[in-house]
Amino acid sequence: MDEREDGDAEAWLRLKPVEPLPSQCCGSGCSPCVFDIYYRDLERWEAAQARNDKSLLTGTQPAETQGCSTELSPETFLAFHISTMEKLTADTYLIRFTLPGSRQLGLHPGQHLILRGTVDGLEIQRAYTPISPVTAEGYFDVLIKCYRAGLMSRYVESWRPGDTAFWRGPFGSFLYEPNKYGELLMLAAGTGLAPMVPILHSITDNADDETFVTLVGCFKTFEGIYLKSFLQEQARFWNVRTFFVLSQEDSPEQLPWSYRDKTRFGRLGQGLVDELVACCRRKPFTLVCGSPTFTEDMARCLVSAGLTEDSYFLF
Repeated sequence: MDEREDGDAEAWLRLKPVEPLPSQCCGSGCSPCVFDIYYRDLERWEAAQARNDKSLLTGTQPAETQGCSTELSPETFLAFHISTMEKLTADTYLIRFTLPGSRQLGLHPGQHLILRGTVDGLEIQRAYTPISPVTAEGYFDVLIKCYRAGLMSRYVESWRPGDTAFWRGPFGSFLYEPNKYGELLMLAAGTGLAPMVPILHSITDNADDETFVTLVGCFKTFEGIYLKSFLQEQARFWNVRTFFVLSQEDSPEQLPWSYRDKTRFGRLGQGLVDELVACCRRKPFTLVCGSPTFTEDMARCLVSAGLTEDSYFLF
């Protein structure tokens, strides 16, 4: 191989897409996944190399991170500045990111984004759902729970106002349409509340949307309930009801009066799911979000309660 051929080989190797690490997949079934993008780019790279046509590679390499003046893209990480960080509980933060001028983020209610972080030289990606109204201008809010051994948690806890975070999206196949369902039954555990919030916003902000909503939030303790003020405000609407299930409390006397009649203790199981489905004012379409175990349990309970698989959605 002469010197020029050797240089060409090195150039092709530099252009070859780099396979993502397992930590770079958020595991949420996003499309395109980082591995989808990698295999697409690898196929194009191989085809271009076979033809020795470097022009075919134009625009096929993984997109560079761009500033927040560009449009949101499922394939491109965009930079957003952090304006505020509010600690809601011992391990959960409400974080506001800025958008240029009066720009809107461009998500449908309930869709999520992918956050990219780097910890100890390892790139990681996780999925989070903005909880701000989809009509919010100039900002978006994200609810993030941090775990003691979580790599992304270490990254998030290192943030300070003024820092920059990188997101891509939107993702999510559930696209809410006004008045499509008679009633939405929302079953949310912990930060699984997140996708329910913008959907609730969308319904109560639209005077023509007559969808009933029954929201059930499952938390460990009363103090651990997120967004209490927001949920109380939503429950004042004629078509919204809220209930709570607390797994680590057992005494209604410890709760404010306004919560006692709408709080159950223990875990959300078959009996209560049966009761919730039966008390819906119209035939419900159910949304479920929480841990994988919670989601699996609720899917099983819903089927046992008489719902078909096309009458619920698992985030």
